[in-house]
Amino acid sequence: MASHPSGSTYGAVTWPGPVLVEPSGQGRGGPYTAGVAWSAVLSGLGFGLSLIVAIGAQNAFVLRQGLRREHVGPVVLICAGSDMALIALGTGGLDLVTRWAAWLVPALRYGGAAFLIVYGGLALRRALRPGRLLADPAGRPSRLGACLATCLALTWLNPHVWLDTVLLLGSVANGQGDRRWWFAAGAMAASWLFFSALGCGARWLKPWFASAKAWRALDAGVALVMWGIAASLLLRG
Repeated sequence: MASHPSGSTYGAVTWPGPVLVEPSGQGRGGPYTAGVAWSAVLSGLGFGLSLIVAIGAQNAFVLRQGLRREHVGPVVLICAGSDMALIALGTGGLDLVTRWAAWLVPALRYGGAAFLIVYGGLALRRALRPGRLLADPAGRPSRLGACLATCLALTWLNPHVWLDTVLLLGSVANGQGDRRWWFAAGAMAASWLFFSALGCGARWLKPWFASAKAWRALDAGVALVMWGIAASLLLRG
């Protein structure tokens, strides 16, 4: 996840976000209706997609595995399942995190910037070494264990993912009052939809990535995006 739409204030962090319009006669403490629940779910779905569609380290890895048709199912399961856990943590425990660990916000911001700078450098190195891109589907496949370890690291050791899911999405979800878990459910659904579409749909892009030149362009673009996101994190500090 990458972009930071804006509006919720939580602790020392201010994130602007979407406003869930109250139906007529329904206060935040009022009774649930199917319409109110679906409104929260759809708001969460839209907000989650707005965060996740931008290319990030995690998305680039899923796209790469989808293009190579390697271990796509387990990779999608790890990414979407991890997002669910982190969104739940942000929705249910953000107040505790920001109250007892105020240092965590700047630590995640600067740690996320450093992580993205390094990942961008690795992508640029791949772009400059086309012989290592393995664009040929007959190339040596990656082992499942190594692939899953990389996926877990790009998810759980990436501070930028924590910023987006726990702090940003969690703060917006808590702004929905007693409908925060409906909002969170929509955001979780967005992760499953996006990662499934990205991993399984990447095969349709296979003809475009039949040459090393296309892989070089992809990795060069990923490097630029990673460094751009890192710069935005540092400037916001």
